[in-house]
Amino acid sequence: MRNVTLILDDGSRFHGKSFGYEKPVAGEVVFNTAMSGYPESLTDPSYAGQLMTLTYPLAGNYGVPPFTFAPDGLPVFMESERIHAEALIVSDYSGNYSHWNAVESLGNWLKREQVPGITGIDTRELTKVLREHGVMMGKIVFDDDPDNVPQAAYAGVNYVDKVSCREVIRYNTGEGRKKVLLVDCGVKANIIRCLLKRDVEVIRVPWDYDFNGLEFDGLFISNGPGDPDTCDAAVRNIRQAMQNEKLPIFGICMGNQLLSKAGGAEIYKLKYGHRSHNQPVRMVGTERCFITSQNHGYAVDSNTLGADWEPLFVNMNDGSNEGIRHKRNPWFSAQFHPEAASGPTDTEFLFDEFVKLL
Repeated sequence: MRNVTLILDDGSRFHGKSFGYEKPVAGEVVFNTAMSGYPESLTDPSYAGQLMTLTYPLAGNYGVPPFTFAPDGLPVFMESERIHAEALIVSDYSGNYSHWNAVESLGNWLKREQVPGITGIDTRELTKVLREHGVMMGKIVFDDDPDNVPQAAYAGVNYVDKVSCREVIRYNTGEGRKKVLLVDCGVKANIIRCLLKRDVEVIRVPWDYDFNGLEFDGLFISNGPGDPDTCDAAVRNIRQAMQNEKLPIFGICMGNQLLSKAGGAEIYKLKYGHRSHNQPVRMVGTERCFITSQNHGYAVDSNTLGADWEPLFVNMNDGSNEGIRHKRNPWFSAQFHPEAASGPTDTEFLFDEFVKLL
């Protein structure tokens, strides 16, 4: 295992060993406080461009499930067709694994997909630095090749365009089914699964596709990576669709931000984001609280919502916006992930609410 150093933009250095693919890499360093679910997190397109730090100290002990695909083309156990995170940073990597569904080690998977993994890092101290300073760019450099220093930018890069599908894809086609138009900003597979098990047809289109000429019964805006301000084309298309005040619209994560922008609200970057399985949110106007899975670095400024909009959910840790709804029209969104995968499924009922509106 080669010696590596993680170098943050503030000059902080963390020393460890390589257990994944051996190449230097750079990206935005973020931390995830979930205790499990690294196969789902690594394949979540929302992690594109990021070096993912796991705060739970042990990783790899349950291995990796098979990368198989269902007849509809969706991966069975993963959230997309490949790993999207730029690298994985852990405290203690276990090369020995035990799980009924595991077929390979985490290290072998990373090597096969050419993604670096580093272990032996003081992830507790790294997380404290990121919480104090905020997320920042970082580089993983191999100590025996110090001149090979990677460069990368995150701010202003349209990562949605990098992970979105390139053509229209249809699922569950058939007579009589309600049609959901899904804007793919980096959609997780379980979002599509949650729609399909409610027996709707899903029409998946690229993030900047002008879908307003198609026939559909509801508009769904997916999650995705990076800065929503790079997605003006999607916002314009959503705004045009909103001219039909009876059209049901549901957005998740990036979808919450793009729907908010289409409604005139502003977005800001969180200091270190929400990436975990245990974020508490409250439904505004009620005492109903839910534990949610989250993965986002930007948030909607609730103070900039127009008079026709109101917050739907609020984060109980920092008071940030976790969803919006229109006061008259059937439009709503969630900043968290009701489809989980991985994480709690407390809020999957939101898919039922959306399908009822179709």
